[in-house]
Amino acid sequence: MTQFSDDSGGDNGFRKPIKAYANLDFLQSKDARQLRILAEYLEPESRFEHYKIDDTIVFMGSARLKPRDVAEEILHKAEAGEGDVPLAKARHDLWMSKYYEDARELARRLTEWSKELDETDRRFVVCTGGGPGVMEAANRGASEARGMNIGLSITLPLEQHENPYVTRELGFEFHYFFMRKFWFTYLAKAVIFFPGGFGTLDELFEILTLLQTQKVKKRMPIVLFGSDFWRETINFDALVKYGTINEADKNLFTITDDLDEAYEIITRELREYGLKEPGAHL
Repeated sequence: MTQFSDDSGGDNGFRKPIKAYANLDFLQSKDARQLRILAEYLEPESRFEHYKIDDTIVFMGSARLKPRDVAEEILHKAEAGEGDVPLAKARHDLWMSKYYEDARELARRLTEWSKELDETDRRFVVCTGGGPGVMEAANRGASEARGMNIGLSITLPLEQHENPYVTRELGFEFHYFFMRKFWFTYLAKAVIFFPGGFGTLDELFEILTLLQTQKVKKRMPIVLFGSDFWRETINFDALVKYGTINEADKNLFTITDDLDEAYEIITRELREYGLKEPGAHL
C-alpha cells in the first residue's frame, strides 16, 4: 500500500508519497527483515567505532542472581515470616549471591587493569547481556572502576531490562538473537561464564564449537567460574569417555573458583596474545 506524508503539498490537496526509509509500516514488515538485520550490524558498528572500542571481555551468567545485600534482606524477611519468598529459596539465593559479588569484583579488577594499558583506543572493555544478575554485577564492577562498559540486551517477553550500570552510550537492544551473539563473539578476546541457565549454556557451547572447529581463530581464553556448578551441570569427562569430544578439547577452557586465578589467566593471555591483535575479528 502506498504511504503518504502529512505534507498536503499546498492548496491543491496533493499528498506527497513517503520516502521508503521513513515508511515504518514497510520497515517493520517481513519484506524489510534484511534491512532490520543489517541495521543490527551497522548501528552497533558505528557506535563502537565512535567510542574507539577495540575489543571486549565478555561476562555471561544467570539473570536471576542477586547482590548479597539484597539476598540478605530477603532472607531476613523470610526468617521473620514476611515477604513472599520461601525460606529455603531465600537461603539458596543468598548462597548463590557469592557469584554476583565475584563477577562484580572480577569485572572491577579487569577494568582497572585495562585502563592502565598504554593504548590510544579502549581495550578489553567489559561487555554483558545488559540485564540483571551476573550481567548487572559485571557492568556494576566496571562502572565502579570508572570504566566504560557495554550492554547487549535483547527484547524478551517475560524478563530482561537493561541494568542501570551499563554505560548509556553503549547500551544496545537487539531483536535478533543471532545478531546479538555475533557482537558478543566478534569483539570478544576473553569470555567468563558464571552459573546460568539455558541462555548461558547456549552461549557457552556455541563459543566452544566455534573454537573447536576453528571458525574462530583468535586466541580466546574461556573461564568457567564456579567449579561445583560446572562439574555437576556438564560432564565433560563423559563426553571424552563416549568419544564425542577429544581429551584435548578440554583445554579450550579453565574451570576455577579462584578470583585471582581467573584474573591471572585472562590478563596473562591478553597481554601475550590480545594486545598484539587489536580490533574485532573472528
